[in-house]
Amino acid sequence: MNKLFLLPPVTAIALAGCTTMDDLPNERVGETTLLFANGTPAGTVQLLSSGQTVTVAVAAVGMSPGEHGFHLHTTGKCTAPDFTSAGGHLNPGNNTHGSMSPGGQHLGDMPNLTIAANGTGRAEVQLEGNATDVLADIFDADGTAVVVHEGPDDYRTDPAGDAGSRIACGVMKRV
Repeated sequence: MNKLFLLPPVTAIALAGCTTMDDLPNERVGETTLLFANGTPAGTVQLLSSGQTVTVAVAAVGMSPGEHGFHLHTTGKCTAPDFTSAGGHLNPGNNTHGSMSPGGQHLGDMPNLTIAANGTGRAEVQLEGNATDVLADIFDADGTAVVVHEGPDDYRTDPAGDAGSRIACGVMKRV
């Protein structure tokens, strides 16, 4: 004897809308507060995961207008005043720097952060790679820092894009 099971209409509609893992809602998996060298807040960064995608979302405040290099750095340490404690760009694949580099780019390479005349800026950047590997690289034993530089990244100069001094830093924490 065959039995017919019907899903409630709301469930059927919800299931019909989910076509891939990447259609799932973003889940916040990490966060940090960016700080200037004097300890003043410079913004927030959230790490969002959805299916096999990881996105970095930044909201910056108090920065000079224009483009600023914005990267994930290899060590979760932000010692003022120069934030060099954060090390170089997060680069588990040992690639060259920048999206315009023929040798690929670092995992930590992201597009420049554009700051408006009022000193604020927002961006969302999807990281390359599958979520499992990306999150393992970010939340490794020594952690990861998010760094904003004083100038724009040129997307090709190895190893750091010639973006100038580090002006803000925050250590990514898992939530």
